[in-house]
Amino acid sequence: MSLAPCIRHLRDYVAIPSVNPMNRSDIPAEIAGERRYAEHLREQLRRLGCDAEVVGSGDRASVVAEIRASDPAAETVLVASHLDTVPIDGMEIDAFDPVVRDGRLYGRGSCDTKGGMAALVAALERVLVDGSLRRHVIVVGEADEELGSDGVRDVLTHLGGRRPDWVLATEPTELRIVTHHKGVVHARLETRGRACHASDPGAGRNALVDLARAVLALDALGKALADRVDPRLGPATLSIGIAGGGQAPNVVPDAAWLLADRRLLPDEDAAGVEQELRQALEQHGVANTEVAWCRVMKPALGTPDQHPAVRACQRALAVGAAADPVGVAFGTDAGVFAESGIPGIVMGPGSIELAHTARESVPVAEVEAMADFFIRLLTDR
Repeated sequence: MSLAPCIRHLRDYVAIPSVNPMNRSDIPAEIAGERRYAEHLREQLRRLGCDAEVVGSGDRASVVAEIRASDPAAETVLVASHLDTVPIDGMEIDAFDPVVRDGRLYGRGSCDTKGGMAALVAALERVLVDGSLRRHVIVVGEADEELGSDGVRDVLTHLGGRRPDWVLATEPTELRIVTHHKGVVHARLETRGRACHASDPGAGRNALVDLARAVLALDALGKALADRVDPRLGPATLSIGIAGGGQAPNVVPDAAWLLADRRLLPDEDAAGVEQELRQALEQHGVANTEVAWCRVMKPALGTPDQHPAVRACQRALAVGAAADPVGVAFGTDAGVFAESGIPGIVMGPGSIELAHTARESVPVAEVEAMADFFIRLLTDR
């Protein structure tokens, strides 16, 4: 079977494990980290004549390449396609043995987001050979998108004062132009009790019981957030993802904790979320519980529909493609770039419904269409 260049690249990329350890200690070293993939891309881009470097420390590496058009005054676009994938627990296919079947390529990262990088590299091969590049391009493969976005910060440090006009982050959007997405805040709440022997629980104070009251308070806050609706993104949300505490069944626990996920609308921030959490605890009479920390993991994205990035991508879409900007609930590194002063959009092949799944895959036709899109974008045809 003859495969298009972008699909051959995608097959090669999926075969290179680049799992984000996600602060876990049980991810095997042979599949953890992005450096192997970053170094592969660096060499591939250098063969195309690009100025490519690996940045970042240890296994958590990113790649940055810069290509200049002949016109010094040309616009600069940064295309970011994150290198890391989520872990492979529970996968029903071989995560790193990509298979093309029934019009789809299967494997971890095929959808999120190695398909976007494969499309970009295939487009660059074509554009650089025929000398038709009309935009300056910064190619970024960043580490750690799936957790803390440390790779973006490494990239911005590497770029220094060099700033592109806008960014395109290649997340799976089914080739729709995304201008708005929610942000992500994680918060840790901690409860302090007093330990004692379980044969006389009244002599202590059970931290898990107080934590349960905190859970109910946050659940009520989450329901109230349903009334706070963005016309494009829908409501803000709050979800409790992890909780823990205690030492043994026969010991009244003196400490307990939980981690909550709060999805931000474009006009919200971590300070406001922390205040809401404290107020919810107070209103529900929750004692001995405090907000230990509240951190933005991904800022929200809110790019005006009239921004030049949107207009350029609309022009580059194939005739008949859906060109109206949309919003999505998930966060991306486009929000991190925007927070640093680089506005942009999100667009890529595949569906977010298949990202992170046991049978992750991407339609071959969408990866090929994305490569064609990049050719038109970079040549402004």
